[in-house]
Amino acid sequence: MGPQADNLAPALEFREGLRARLLALGFDEVRFAEASAVLLPALRSWLDAGHQADMAWMERTAERRLDPGSIIPGARTVIALGVTTWSEDPPADAARPAWARYAQFEDYHDTIGPALDRAVEVLAEATGTLPTDSRPYVDTGPVLEREWARRAGVGFVGRNAMLISRAHGNWLMLGAIITRAEIPADEPIKAGGSGVGQLCGSCRRCIDACPTDAFPAPGVLDARRCISYQTIENRGFIPRALRPGIGNRVFGCDTCLDVCPWNRFARSGREMLLVPKAGLRVMDLASLLELTPAAFAARFRRTPVKRLKLRGLLRNACIVAGNSGDRSLVDRLVALASHPEPIVRGHAVWAVYRLAGRAEGEHRLAAARKAEGDASVLEEHRAAGDLA
Repeated sequence: MGPQADNLAPALEFREGLRARLLALGFDEVRFAEASAVLLPALRSWLDAGHQADMAWMERTAERRLDPGSIIPGARTVIALGVTTWSEDPPADAARPAWARYAQFEDYHDTIGPALDRAVEVLAEATGTLPTDSRPYVDTGPVLEREWARRAGVGFVGRNAMLISRAHGNWLMLGAIITRAEIPADEPIKAGGSGVGQLCGSCRRCIDACPTDAFPAPGVLDARRCISYQTIENRGFIPRALRPGIGNRVFGCDTCLDVCPWNRFARSGREMLLVPKAGLRVMDLASLLELTPAAFAARFRRTPVKRLKLRGLLRNACIVAGNSGDRSLVDRLVALASHPEPIVRGHAVWAVYRLAGRAEGEHRLAAARKAEGDASVLEEHRAAGDLA
């Protein structure tokens, strides 16, 4: 070993000790990257193409996302952390509403967030820095968690635009800590080059499986066509052309993750930072359509689903009902066509026509249409009648 290696050895030993302490907090991955500014023209191209839909904060914070020093002046290191959501679950019941895997745990902001705060305390104690010299994020600020995880060697970016780990497949929830502490960087994955899909080979399963054709190019996700965006982030009317493709997905979509061959290497996490919420997988559609505000608050408290609010979940449930072919749901949907919220009424109208056809739909919804005063809902009545 030369002098340079001798000088580096204590720093590497310190890094490995810090990694072990952070892993002990419950994280399944802890890796380090140099906090240099990112040159990522793909981000600007993605924004210029409008693929962010109405998530305007992505445009507003684009420049800050590219430079950790704009968040913490003097930042030296980004710590990339991951928590796996993979577990050996039984196959989902295709006859029931489908939920994104992460929705089946308590809200990760409420569980991973406090662990990141503890990680900052450990970091300050270990490095002699102040807690204010570090800032943690878990999907809560202008941070490119996926890019930092890639640079730190947590995984590579697949054709589904997700970070794919050799150890965890597609199933890592990512967090990051930007810090002024200087910690030697880990090596990124180099095999196969450095671009999107570097270890995907010729595989296109994720692109071909997407129910709404949300990938205009490998590694490029158009949120406007993405089921996860439409059923979670979009708070208004979901485009009619996309509704059939939503199928039975009532909150999010894991299709492009589920089909990835790299998942065969996934292993269950320790679930130290995830709290399972029982009951989502067994909820039937009729129960969802009959949810009251009190029942929604009780069942979905401290889960990611609470962000949707009841009106958003009912909207999604109406689409799933319309795709179900189950005519026994028509009475419940007719009742929702008079719901106080316009987005619920409009999607209920669409679902009634899908299940009952034009003649019965017009008959069953005549009173609701006569009483309707919202232009968007009236358009749903007109369009649904034309399409039925």
